[in-house]
Amino acid sequence: MILPVSLLSTYLYCSRKLFLEEVLLLEEPPKESIVMGAIRHETYDNINKKEEEIVTSLTKRMPLGSIQALYKQKYLQVLRKAIANNRKRLEAVNLNMLDVYKKSFQFIIDESDMRASHVFSFMEANKVFGQELWQRLTPKIISELRVESKQLRLRGIIDQVHIYEENYVPFELKTGRVPQDGVWPSHRVQIAAYSMLLQEKFNKKVKEGYVVYLDTKEKRQITINPFMREEVNQIVDEIIALLESKELPDFCNNENKCRKCGLKQTCYNEEEVNNLLKIRASS
Repeated sequence: MILPVSLLSTYLYCSRKLFLEEVLLLEEPPKESIVMGAIRHETYDNINKKEEEIVTSLTKRMPLGSIQALYKQKYLQVLRKAIANNRKRLEAVNLNMLDVYKKSFQFIIDESDMRASHVFSFMEANKVFGQELWQRLTPKIISELRVESKQLRLRGIIDQVHIYEENYVPFELKTGRVPQDGVWPSHRVQIAAYSMLLQEKFNKKVKEGYVVYLDTKEKRQITINPFMREEVNQIVDEIIALLESKELPDFCNNENKCRKCGLKQTCYNEEEVNNLLKIRASS
């Protein structure tokens, strides 16, 4: 059995929810935060794919303001397309396309300015342009990288991988509430799992990873250590055992989690859950 890395996060958040979704095949109704997160993910994915086109077009020395304007133009095009692609999902949660554009505008401008400044500084320091600039520019950013390992029993899609000469650094982009310090346990385990998958795929030691909390523009570092590998392996074992046993876990006893969960009505309806278990057992 090969598990999606996202199941590790779900399991740590609420094992009962994982059971309802993976064994009883229930689905949460669409939520505003999920749709907004999907748009931001799609936007980030596609602006990374624009990076080579933008950088190789810089064939001569240009002022920072001109490079920022170029990035801004390209990135806002990507944002508008991502919003249009998710029009039906936005309508399902009563979100207006123009309002979503306004909400997302500033984080795209900040991102475009940051990347333009990085390219400008590298160009000025190394006096390289166009194709040579792209070839030498570090870090390179790969988005939505698919990874899988039979040995680790894991597969997934990493939001971003920053590639340096000797290092691969996984990044996960998250929306929603931010912990006071560090990262949420589920995010830490997710980064640890992706670091293991990266290390196996490219035979490069992965020393760190980052969680980027988009709503607050915070980047939190996670230092990878050997104990994390043991933790990930243990969680994988527990999830596989749970899915194979088909035994419904107890409630998570966290009112905040339950209040926000889209499955709470079914979850607390014992009669409905028992009927679903019987149907599943007989199928």
